[in-house]
Amino acid sequence: MEKANDLYKNILNILKRYRAEAYKAINTAMVISYWQIGKEIVENEQGGNVKAAYGEEILQSLSKKLSADFGKGFSYSNLRNFR
Repeated sequence: MEKANDLYKNILNILKRYRAEAYKAINTAMVISYWQIGKEIVENEQGGNVKAAYGEEILQSLSKKLSADFGKGFSYSNLRNFR
């Protein structure tokens, strides 16, 4: 019985460790993707100019399309924060 408990504990530790690593990797990937989205928005809005004329309509339109395709997380205010 002791051997079975040790095996279970070892497997439990493996799962906990690699789940934590997976969550970290996913969080990192999401931060990078949001940063890239913000960069795309800024570059699109600036159109080669030093300063952007931020278009509220662009972000609202993007928000609707992205929310339809990917669900929560792409509200107008989130897109502004990405930018």
